[in-house]
Amino acid sequence: MNLDHSTVLQEARVFNETPIRPRHSRLLLAKIIFLLYRGDSMSTTEATNLFFSITKLFQCKDMSLRQMVYLTIKELSTISEDVIMVTSSLMKDMQPNSEITYRANAIRALCKIVDPSMLPGIERFLKSAIVEKSPSIASAALVSSLHMFKDAKDVIRRWGNEVNEALNGKSLSQGPSFFGGSSAQNQVVSNSKIVQYHALGLMYAIRQHDRMAVLKLVQSFSGQNKSSSWMGGSSPTLRSDMAHVLLVRYAVRVMENDPSLLPQLYTLLEEWMGHRSDMVCIEAARAMCQLKDVTAKQLTPAVNVLQQALSATQKPTMRFAAIRTLNALARTHPEAVQPCNVDMEGLITDSNRSVATFAITTLLKTGNEASVDRLMKQMQGFMAEISDEFKIIVAEAVRSLCRKFPGKHSVFLGFLSGVLRDEGGFDFKRAAIEAITDLAKNVPECKEAALAHLCEFIEDCEFTKLSVRVLYFLGEEGPLTARPTVYIRHIYNRVVLENAVVRAAAVSALAKFGVSPVADPSLQRSVRVLLKRCLDDRDDEVRDRAAWALRMADGEQPLRDKYVRDDSTFALAVLERKLVEYCADPAAAAKGGFSFESIPRISRAQEEESRVRARMENMDAVLTGTTLSAPSASGRAAGKSESAEPGTPGLGSGAAASGFMDSFEQQAQYASKLNAIPELAAFGDQPLVSSAKPVELTESETEYVVRCVKHVYESHVVFQFDITNTIPEQVLEQVEVAMEPEEDIEGVLQPVLVVPIAELKCDQPGTAYVAFEHIDPETFPAVSFGCTLKFVVKECDPATGEPEEGDDGFEDEYSLEATDISAGDFMQATYIPDSHALWESLGADGEAIETFALASFDSIEDCVAKVCELLGMCPLEGALKPKSKAAHQAVFTGRWLGRTRAIARTRMTYQKGAGVTMELAVRSEDRNVSELVVSAVA
Repeated sequence: MNLDHSTVLQEARVFNETPIRPRHSRLLLAKIIFLLYRGDSMSTTEATNLFFSITKLFQCKDMSLRQMVYLTIKELSTISEDVIMVTSSLMKDMQPNSEITYRANAIRALCKIVDPSMLPGIERFLKSAIVEKSPSIASAALVSSLHMFKDAKDVIRRWGNEVNEALNGKSLSQGPSFFGGSSAQNQVVSNSKIVQYHALGLMYAIRQHDRMAVLKLVQSFSGQNKSSSWMGGSSPTLRSDMAHVLLVRYAVRVMENDPSLLPQLYTLLEEWMGHRSDMVCIEAARAMCQLKDVTAKQLTPAVNVLQQALSATQKPTMRFAAIRTLNALARTHPEAVQPCNVDMEGLITDSNRSVATFAITTLLKTGNEASVDRLMKQMQGFMAEISDEFKIIVAEAVRSLCRKFPGKHSVFLGFLSGVLRDEGGFDFKRAAIEAITDLAKNVPECKEAALAHLCEFIEDCEFTKLSVRVLYFLGEEGPLTARPTVYIRHIYNRVVLENAVVRAAAVSALAKFGVSPVADPSLQRSVRVLLKRCLDDRDDEVRDRAAWALRMADGEQPLRDKYVRDDSTFALAVLERKLVEYCADPAAAAKGGFSFESIPRISRAQEEESRVRARMENMDAVLTGTTLSAPSASGRAAGKSESAEPGTPGLGSGAAASGFMDSFEQQAQYASKLNAIPELAAFGDQPLVSSAKPVELTESETEYVVRCVKHVYESHVVFQFDITNTIPEQVLEQVEVAMEPEEDIEGVLQPVLVVPIAELKCDQPGTAYVAFEHIDPETFPAVSFGCTLKFVVKECDPATGEPEEGDDGFEDEYSLEATDISAGDFMQATYIPDSHALWESLGADGEAIETFALASFDSIEDCVAKVCELLGMCPLEGALKPKSKAAHQAVFTGRWLGRTRAIARTRMTYQKGAGVTMELAVRSEDRNVSELVVSAVA
């Protein structure tokens, strides 16, 4: 539809005409809404004038026109001014003598317009609307309340009784209805299924911070409290299947992290798998499959339910939901999905290509090597018929198979090279390229064939980023092949034919061929000739890279390895912050040039691993439906905190929380927070070391939630306490943490500073600090501290959060879990390239070796993860992923206090019943540091 913005606004003058023309006005309102949904911008003045012109249409009684008026008002309310003026018209439409359609839509429009501060003025009306007998009115009130809960949670929390009545479908006897009726009559509550669904969502939003209340809610509707119900009489039941699905999600949310409730949760889920509704059965099975540490025996009922759903020939949505859940389960428990292989074979030819794609990718994960050829052949048949989103799933599945069945590399490589020739978007082509490069790295037999396919791809590649990625990989792997000149020809073609970005990447790739230690002199001379031709390029970046490459080619081998072969990179978040601080300080240049010594480094493999993990987590969240949301369009995930912790930086959506890049970004944010406090800024520009992750000092469901982060400076140690008050009726003042050492620290650590929180309101986190001076620089203590939260309590109005006048409050305290400081807290996890050369250069003089019998560990994987946490060092490639369950070797690197290089090597063996036996060898530039690192495990 081609609509002109200015033409529609001119036509809007018809709203001012008398008499009102309902049909013409209705069509014009539809055009306005279309423009808004299309994304057309509208100035505030235009929106305000249009808004008040539309309000004149309230004079017309046409029902269809009135509905369009409500809808348009809601859309314009966010960009218009003085929209509150229409409140009286909306309130008039809510009167008992108005049409039901008017009243429900008026509630939605009014709640979109009113400011949270005005909500108490219409609170009585909305509470009565929640328990109204009309489903449309009750549902409108509940959904509107859910939308407003974010900004007015203190007011809406007082509506718990009304929401509970709507949820249970019982009657109230609270005098006359706000909508009319005799006081002698009970208010009849709607028993509509959709009302119960919305009521359950709002009830959870109200009680989500009260774990016991949510648990009681789950137990009540699951039939576990049959002896007594909240209102007396029989136990309430859920008539809405959608509400039952929400109940399953809430049950998992509140019970999965409590070991004492896990047996009860398993029983509940098995019971719900036999529900009469298909959607409840699928949701219960999906929840069981996503539980942590679930066993194959516990998965059997869920897999049986999903297997039955696969055969639902008349219900494609059932088949899709079941196969999607099985696809996600096959990532972690492929053996549990194998009984469904026969059923999934029949779905390969399903008319729904999404179902067929999931079926094949699941079979690839659960099948054997003999079935790979047949499945790959079938998959080629419909790749052109599915969307890029599912093509990416296929590419990721093939990538995982490359490692599982390396003997089938020719089949995988042929399939991936074929899809690269087909039409597809950037993300799909990138996934295919990553699969090919992964195959080339892990299967040496197919490396040259994989490189040949990549060379063919860049000859006609429309994506600059993918060309750069392939050229980088050719530069890494090409020099190590038997015929490197084959790839040099393809690379130099990019210098001649491509844009400046690709040409620059091609020059860097050529440089790696020229400085390779295995390159013969004739090859090096040829590369120099090609690089000299690049000196005449029209782009300065290409010329600079060529000049640099020629300089490196004439240098010594150590110089080449440092500047060309070294693939490590700086932690960009830290580098950016340091550069900003350097440029902002006028005296920085006088003090000296910018130093890169304090910037931590990570390897390319670690950076790529973090990105791949983030991409896979995003894919899991989208394709497996793991996000728990209330039934609100606002999209706030149920159970999530409503505000971020102030002192603990959060990670962006989709970020891998444990990624190396994220940890450096987190520490950069810590430094910014600390430098904003003058008392702490005096300790130094930034901490030498900060904790990788906070330590919880309380349970997440307690009235005060506290977690601790440690920061180590040159001569100080700072404890950061992120504190949240969850009691709406209290405001805390002068909040601080008292720390008492459990061992003697006299002469080593001395408390010097306490930074309290002046005021701490409900659900508004604050940060307190305790600082110790490190007196003896030669001693690094391992000590535990008993922690007590101290504060002044004042009563407050839950609606405003302001303390009551004349209330002086009273002092109180709250015991916390102990926190400690150990040798690992003084180690900065830093990637140091060429660990073998570092180990040899440090020598045996700075070495400390110790053997440990760790009987408490049931696997090497758990043991190496704990050792990494205790050492506080950076694990090198493969350290955290043992390839054998019986033996493993891992290497870690770091810098003690950000300066002294250290490297640790571990050798582990596992024997059932005896646990893990580990030999830990540490070398550093200072033998005392090596002994301190070993003591971190002892």
